Amino acid sequence: MTVLPEIFADPYIGICLSVAVYAVGGGLIEVLVSPIVEACPGEEKEKAMSMLHSFYCWGHVGVVILSTLFFTIFGISNWKILALIWAVVPLFNCFLFAQVPIASLLKEGEKGLTIGELIRMKRFWIFMLLMACAGSCEQAVSQWASAYAESGLQVSKTVGDLAGPLLFAAFMGSSRLLYGKLGEKIPLEKFMWISGLLCLCSYLLIGLSTAPVLGFVGCALCGLSVGILWPGTFSLGAKGIARGGTAMFALFALAGDLGCSGGPTYVGFMAERFGGQLNLGILAGMIFPILLLIGLLLYHRSQFGQRFRR
Repeated sequence: MTVLPEIFADPYIGICLSVAVYAVGGGLIEVLVSPIVEACPGEEKEKAMSMLHSFYCWGHVGVVILSTLFFTIFGISNWKILALIWAVVPLFNCFLFAQVPIASLLKEGEKGLTIGELIRMKRFWIFMLLMACAGSCEQAVSQWASAYAESGLQVSKTVGDLAGPLLFAAFMGSSRLLYGKLGEKIPLEKFMWISGLLCLCSYLLIGLSTAPVLGFVGCALCGLSVGILWPGTFSLGAKGIARGGTAMFALFALAGDLGCSGGPTYVGFMAERFGGQLNLGILAGMIFPILLLIGLLLYHRSQFGQRFRR
């Protein structure tokens, strides 16, 4: 990020290449950390997975706050220095990963499913649908929260960046932290049903509200509702597909990332079709929580069918 923009005649090309590099790194971490936690000894895997993913949100909050403070004090022209400072985090993680004991997801002598075997399972595609919808539900609002705050509340970009993504991430992290603490009292599938319905309501509130403040409340509500969807699907998949292994987690992450890119793209496209009205673009995005609820229904039916066969 600090070198490539200077190499190319068009700095934007260097920035895009840098983004591609750290996207690969972030994707590998996503693929590796979740199965590491799933393989750890203990019974309350769902709570641990939710707690793990809550730290994604707290990292998001920390980056927004600290970066904003840096730019306020030293100016945005020094962004390359900030990029070097943030590079310390993955460097430090290299040493942490070197010390992490990694247990196997599979029992001794057990062989994991191949990708070919996975893609032939109907249940696998239900989880892929859930992961894609989880990513779409989350990022379709998160990526546009700043612009929505600026256009709807008529605030500055700095205030919009803080009030939009920051509030969304804080509520999403709180939801994951809540389940991480109280998960034994609420069945995961039920919690995901409630979250899916709440997410649908938040999209409706953002899209139909005539008061910008209420729409902004809808953004916060969306953050609260989507928190459990991603880690929850990971946990359901780990229980629902025995011997899925790391390949399954990798494909789940791929589906989630496709949703993360496709969701906000779809919202932006629809907002443009509606004359730049971002709230209507987000309203069109309600298809994502609807598909998520359909996926949960299909999962429930597959669970019922499995129990019936037994």
